[in-house]
Amino acid sequence: MKLQVVLEKESGVLWGRVSYNRELIVDSATNLQALEKKLKKVLLDFHELSDVEFNYAYDLTVFFEEFNFLNQSKIAELSGINPGLLRQYASGVKNPSKEQANKIQTAVRDLAGKRRTI
Repeated sequence: MKLQVVLEKESGVLWGRVSYNRELIVDSATNLQALEKKLKKVLLDFHELSDVEFNYAYDLTVFFEEFNFLNQSKIAELSGINPGLLRQYASGVKNPSKEQANKIQTAVRDLAGKRRTI
């Protein structure tokens, strides 16, 4: 079974949340591997789910930490967002609206598509 985990980072702690059977499961850890292990244990202990795979959705702070090789200025340019504002999103100082997040997502996908054609 595949479930989506939304990842966020605050004060150096990685948080993950996943919904299953209309229940929200939230846990934290210092790294993704430890967090995944904890979430799988909860799903096994309380819901008897043993074969779980996760798809990850990142908040922008976690996204830019996880993919720190990405050029934030280029993503800002492609998305039409002020570079300073994008840096604030990436550092967690500000949170993007849904519209802004969609622009960033499109820019990252466009970059990935261009990379594959090189």
